Order: sequence, then C-alpha cells, then structure tokens
Amino acid sequence: MFATKPVLIASDVHLGSAPPGHEKAFIEWLERAATSASWIILNGDLFDFWFEYRTGTTRGYDRVLRTLSMIVDQGTPLTLMGGNHDWWGGAFLRDEIGIEFLQDPVVRKISGRRALLAHGDGLGRGDLGYKILRTFLRGRLTRWAFGMLPPAIGDQIASIVSRAGRDWDKYGEQQQARSDALEKWAVNALNQDKELELIVLGHTHRPLLREVNPGQWYVNCGDWVVNKSYLSLQEGRSPRLMTWDGGAI
Repeated sequence: MFATKPVLIASDVHLGSAPPGHEKAFIEWLERAATSASWIILNGDLFDFWFEYRTGTTRGYDRVLRTLSMIVDQGTPLTLMGGNHDWWGGAFLRDEIGIEFLQDPVVRKISGRRALLAHGDGLGRGDLGYKILRTFLRGRLTRWAFGMLPPAIGDQIASIVSRAGRDWDKYGEQQQARSDALEKWAVNALNQDKELELIVLGHTHRPLLREVNPGQWYVNCGDWVVNKSYLSLQEGRSPRLMTWDGGAI
C-alpha cells in the first residue's frame, strides 16, 4: 500500500532578492503544500542570505518563518538543506522554527527510493574559484567574525555581495556549464552506485528530469525565481517535475 501524499521538493527561492510576486506565490505554494504533502523539502537557497548572529538573525523573513513554523506545528515534516546562500543556519531554525536543517549532502529514503539529497554547490568539475571561496566562507574563524557583527551591518554586506551583477531572467553560458557539470556528476554517481535510485539537486536554476538508467533518476528542481518549479515524489510512481500555476498541487 503506497502513501497517498507525495513528498514535495523545491529549491532556489532566494527570498529577499526574488521579485515580490514570486515570493508571494511561493508562500501560497507552501501553504497549499502543508495540506498536500507528507514531507516538504527545501533543497537550498530558500533565503538569498541567512545568518544567525550572536545578537539575532537575518531580518526581513518574518512572514515565511511564520509559515514554516505553522507547517511544522500542524505536523508536516519540513527539511531545509543549506545552500550557498543560506548554509549558515543553526539553532534558531532548528529550535525556534522546528525544521530539520542540514548542512551537508545526505542519503535518505524518500518515497520508497534510496535518494541522495544535496543543494549542488561545490559538486562536479569547474568553479575552482568558488570552491576556494566556499571553504573560506564556511571556516570557523570566518563564521565567528561575521557572527560578531550587528545583524543590520552583516545583512547589508551580504546583500551587496549576493546581488552584484545578478540578472534573474538571463540564462547564459556560465549557468549552462554549471548545469552540465552537475548533470555529469550525478550520472557518474548513479553509475557508480547501482543501489542509489535518485539524486536530487538544485543550485543551477535549470529544471531537469532524467532517467539515467532504468529505475535511476537525476532531478534538478530548478528554481522559484523564474520557473516556479518543484519536484513531486510518490511511492510507486515516476518522479514528476511540476510548475506552480497557483492551482492544486
């Protein structure tokens, strides 16, 4: 007997930077998903920036935080994977909001499939400069020093860095190369581990669903900034990559 409710997975919402209409649509999707899903997974970059300082947290996310807390309170499990924009979560998200917050890729059973879940940054070939920067930004000393800043100053610094040169509506060669590199990495991982049935990534903002081998799938959830895409997983059915149109899930 298969579960009737699906697991729903979305990534790359970039709250705080995405256009207001997309943010409103995503919160509406969350509220709908709360009654439609057996488990909601947000696979990285839910926030365009998130940090838990010594004296508070990143500001401006009250509405979505209330929504997440409501979902948990009503009994729907909710997992957030840290992405390259919101990896610095911790006790506030876990203890005050009640979500499961992850900072590293994990292998889990999802809708009956053995699945690897990761945001995707740092995987695959290329992006050497970013990988070096990533190691520095996630270092203990860097986190400690940034955490000592007043939230208003830290958020302002992060906002300037995060939004520099960003154009949401353009998908260029660099983004395509990143998408190709992650797809190649996922295909190799599935070929190397025949017991792995599913790899779910984000990061590229490019929705992608591919059956690499019979019963082995690679899915990139895409994003909510442009595509409003998400993954629906239900035991006994093939993965479905969906687009939110404001209707039923």
